[in-house]
Amino acid sequence: MAALKPAEARYSVVHNIGMAVVAVVMIVGAIVHFATNSAHAPTLSLNDPRFVLFAGLSIAMGYYAYLGVSRYANRQPQIVIDRDGILLGFGRNRRLAWEDIQWVRLRRLAMRPQLQIGVVPEVFVSADLKLSQWHLDDSLRPVRGIPAAVLVRDNGLDMSSAAMLDAVRTFRPNLVKS
Repeated sequence: MAALKPAEARYSVVHNIGMAVVAVVMIVGAIVHFATNSAHAPTLSLNDPRFVLFAGLSIAMGYYAYLGVSRYANRQPQIVIDRDGILLGFGRNRRLAWEDIQWVRLRRLAMRPQLQIGVVPEVFVSADLKLSQWHLDDSLRPVRGIPAAVLVRDNGLDMSSAAMLDAVRTFRPNLVKS
């Protein structure tokens, strides 16, 4: 029998460079708009709420441009599903061995399916994944109501959550829950 090929999900080149380009276009568009319509431009003062608003939005868009370019350049796999378990990248680089995973399932959150991984509580704590509800651009999140589970969002990855579940099913079909 041939060895099973590991499944690897990387940051999607098209998605992330597209995010960076759109963010830069929005910043440049605002600058051009105010440069050509100086009567509508906010004054360069922190006392002008429009200046504060546009400055804050420009900082946010600049952050997303940086994030898109850095993810575009990062070709390391962010999810690896292989015979040893599941490697979670996204700056954490933690491997969950199959013995430490209790279940894996696909759940819809809003419109998109997302992969949920239930982990043995002791391993979940020792993995120290630094999960937060407030990191809006983070692909790893805690699962609300389940203390030892992580949610993997496929936004910006080149592999869907359903394909990740199929990869888990290939290596450990007994862990897949509906």
